[in-house]
Amino acid sequence: MSLLDHGSAPPGYGEGSTQVALDPRDEITGAKVFAVYGKGGIGKSTTSSNLSAALSLLGKRVLQIGCDPKHDSTFTLTKKLMPTVIDVLESVDFHSEELRPEDYMFEGFNGVMCVEAGGPPAGTGCGGYVVGQTVKLLKQHHLLEDTDVVIFDVLGDVVCGGFAAPLQHAERAVVVAANDFDSIFAMNRIVAAIKAKSKNYDVRMAGVIANRSAATDEIDRFNDATGLKTLAHFPDLDAIRRSRLKKCTIFEMDSTPEIEAVKTEYLRLAATLWAGTDPLDAMPMKDRDIFDFLGFE
Repeated sequence: MSLLDHGSAPPGYGEGSTQVALDPRDEITGAKVFAVYGKGGIGKSTTSSNLSAALSLLGKRVLQIGCDPKHDSTFTLTKKLMPTVIDVLESVDFHSEELRPEDYMFEGFNGVMCVEAGGPPAGTGCGGYVVGQTVKLLKQHHLLEDTDVVIFDVLGDVVCGGFAAPLQHAERAVVVAANDFDSIFAMNRIVAAIKAKSKNYDVRMAGVIANRSAATDEIDRFNDATGLKTLAHFPDLDAIRRSRLKKCTIFEMDSTPEIEAVKTEYLRLAATLWAGTDPLDAMPMKDRDIFDFLGFE
């Protein structure tokens, strides 16, 4: 399969859809797998990295996989912009047997292992292929055997079967959203994608992470209307923004009462996800319905 190819799904994978079908041999086994989605720029990478850090502080062996061509998911953990799996595969003319784990996986804060899957060249290829090749490499090098938790940090909104590919591996999906129209509108579309994937895979919604929000009234209304629930709430604090500028996790920032509260919330979220969440059978709205639902006169 070339970098520009993607597979058509077998019958039953959703009406009118083209998705990358998962080879059973490529399934991730033995680790809890979470996929983090949300509107572009909503703070998924910051949330994912701090969650990975929190899980590691609870004693878990964590692997974070960034699924964005910008390959900026893990730099607060590693303190550097890492090469992508696609970059290193291209450097050996896609002869994966020539790669070593240290070519594409790097250790970050408190032992969190970090991989940047990257993406296909702009305007070509399929993100699902990139995710698939990354998981194959990890399995080929037996890197998933010593992992307790895998976190996929996924590019922006779900807009195609390719970038929904992490849902084929995940046990639970979480959506990061602010208390505003755009991110909740995007969340509704993401919930619909997760529901579609759940017909063929084990993935289920775990809930919503409210981010960059003083209040959660609109998220609460949406949750009540669709059957979702909020797992954690992180306010719009300048300290969280500065942690990314400092290229570090929130756990490495100088202590203040605000930062300690955020740390506590991340540790609570990590413990909640590790303990296991009930699957949510959320019912997303039609676009026109949520357009009318959100906001106020």
